[in-house]
Amino acid sequence: MLRFSLRRWQSGFQRLASSGGSSLRQAYVAQTTGAEHRQRCVSTASGGHGTAAKSPDLLYQSTSDVIEYDVVVIGGGHAGCEACSAAARAGASAVLVTQRVDTIGEMSCNPSFGGIGKGVLVREVDAMDGLCGRMADLGGVQFRILNRSKGPAVHGPRAQVDRVIYKRNMLQTLQTYAGLDIKAGSVADILLDRSTELDEQALKRLASQDSTLATSSATVVGVRLESGEIIRARKVVITTGTFLGGEIHIGLKAFPSGRKGEAASIGLSKSLKDAGFRLGRMKTGTPPRLDGLTIDYSRMPKQLGDMPVSPFSFIHDSVPHANDQVACYQTHTTPAVHDMIRANFDQSIHIRETIRGPRYCPSLESKVKRFSEKESHLIWLEPEGLPEHTSTVYPNGISNTMPEDIQQKFLRMIPGLENVVMTQPGYGVEYDHVDPRELKRTLETKRVNGLYLAGQINGTTGYEEAAAQGLLAGANAGLAAVHSKAECESQEAPQLSLDRSDGYLGVLIDDLITRGVNEPYRVFTARSEYRLSSRANNADLRLTRRAAALGLVRDSARLARLDTVEADMAHAQALLEQVVYLPHIWEAQLGGSRRVVRDGVRKSALDMIRKGFLSEDLWAGARDPENVPPEHIPKARKLTGGPEISAIVPAWADVPLDIRRRVVTEAMYHGHLRQLNAEANTFKREESMRLPADIDYSKVRVLSHEEVDKLSIVRPDTFGAAKRIDGITPGGILALLKYVRQNRTAESA
Repeated sequence: MLRFSLRRWQSGFQRLASSGGSSLRQAYVAQTTGAEHRQRCVSTASGGHGTAAKSPDLLYQSTSDVIEYDVVVIGGGHAGCEACSAAARAGASAVLVTQRVDTIGEMSCNPSFGGIGKGVLVREVDAMDGLCGRMADLGGVQFRILNRSKGPAVHGPRAQVDRVIYKRNMLQTLQTYAGLDIKAGSVADILLDRSTELDEQALKRLASQDSTLATSSATVVGVRLESGEIIRARKVVITTGTFLGGEIHIGLKAFPSGRKGEAASIGLSKSLKDAGFRLGRMKTGTPPRLDGLTIDYSRMPKQLGDMPVSPFSFIHDSVPHANDQVACYQTHTTPAVHDMIRANFDQSIHIRETIRGPRYCPSLESKVKRFSEKESHLIWLEPEGLPEHTSTVYPNGISNTMPEDIQQKFLRMIPGLENVVMTQPGYGVEYDHVDPRELKRTLETKRVNGLYLAGQINGTTGYEEAAAQGLLAGANAGLAAVHSKAECESQEAPQLSLDRSDGYLGVLIDDLITRGVNEPYRVFTARSEYRLSSRANNADLRLTRRAAALGLVRDSARLARLDTVEADMAHAQALLEQVVYLPHIWEAQLGGSRRVVRDGVRKSALDMIRKGFLSEDLWAGARDPENVPPEHIPKARKLTGGPEISAIVPAWADVPLDIRRRVVTEAMYHGHLRQLNAEANTFKREESMRLPADIDYSKVRVLSHEEVDKLSIVRPDTFGAAKRIDGITPGGILALLKYVRQNRTAESA
């Protein structure tokens, strides 16, 4: 009986794979009894990692091109690298399928990681044992903390990265990653199994619906490659970046591609649309590349890296190239450049307004058009690596899609670039994305069980946003796959699910799934209402143990280091709490320069830091930041006024600098953090109030037509998420709460 069920299943799989076209195929699996199903799953699970599925000899001969994994990740960009490694850490057998193995980890645009908000995301990925922070440290050629003149809550770690080193280290890491295989190939189709057949008209109706069906009508069973090979899988993660329906624009020329010299993924885009997903169109761009040997740097301000450096990874104390960091240089556009751009607007098809580009990283054409009153725009000349690897320079700030001859002309109108040689023209890319309101909080799609999306396919922009989504999607795909093999049907699969109070990754996911996107989404510190508690310097304290509890932290040294950090912080705080004086004695300790309220209450040194009476040089031994007015440097170096802490607590000088920074930052924000924690508790209570997945919002009285439409599109999973949807009124939330309570009462009666 088992052989017959297996054979029917395999034959159906073969017929499915051999059929033509590019739509997502429906595999109609023969119905089996519960015992047969469990036996079949055990047989499937016992198949070798990355080998042909185990079956009787006759069947094996006819299915030798079918291989089996728990998780298939499509795309080798930053989202794909994090997704496949996270799935493997979760205990799943995973395979990364990419068009070209030699482009895994390619930095398609700027040669840098991090920045304001983005740097916190990199730290959060690293805290959960992700890869990009470590790879950026190994390949980093200039490190800086942005926003140093402001408080630690908005500091932004950033690094210029050598493209060659980053890509090489990422590929080597993935090639030796336990539980992970890499396969070169293009995915032609996602293979689905439906319990009931949908005819063509029904599928078209599904595609035209604005409402996202919370109960999925299909389940992923694998993928078919263009070579004809079939990979059976429990979960599939799509991380195609700008390759999904990608089209490159240079001047009036347009051709299918996701990155210069590489093919776009056209069939997969059609597959998603055929499956009913709502697709949108976005655009981005990249600047021309310059030969650094032809640039005159003598008239340009120089920007050096920080010393000592601040690595991204919590397991690194320093980086390989700390002592040979490269310099960046600043120049600017001129009125003549702007005039040339204006005169040639008609030479670029990319600047049309029907497709939205990144508002916070606009093209030069957009800046000239939108800010016509400005006579110049800043350009940062960023080396793409160490001199022994490349002389190419990335001119940050002038992405454009002008014809090549015009690009060469306006480049030579820029100070210092009068004799520059352009090694590659800038170009624009238009690409498809899925409405992220189609997704659950785990980044699994609502329409198709077992299908996860991460990166620019969800409407985001940036390496950091992609990597963070990849980790979350890959981890959840891996956890769910392992859980399904164990057949614990009475229990829900464990999930890596983060809310807004947990960190910037939680903010990113929540914004995507509740608000959607109408332009490429990027992370800012201003997007988080919990930015005082979600800092770059405490991501390990917030997330490492949480990820470890799910089995996602493979590096035991990381957990040991966290133990040490927590112990050192407790010791440092104890030192401060042990020094206790009455107010009049504190006044004497402060040299009479500050008046302390004489309330008769003893106060510790920690209390005095919280009240701003003691100070700490957070950047001891570091060079002063460039481009910061002299009057702002004390603020950048010291959090508060008054004597140094070590003058009052001598043992404080023996505490490691990183620990001192962490403890003082917590003390400085103490009052705000107490309020934030109270707000976070209220927030989490609202998040715990679940909404039924199949609720019919049209039956909720009082809701306006607009509210019904928005709730039907987003289908929030909690009342908290419903409150955050633009246009949902307090009255609508109360009506929704009343409706759900009445239905639950009726069901329990």
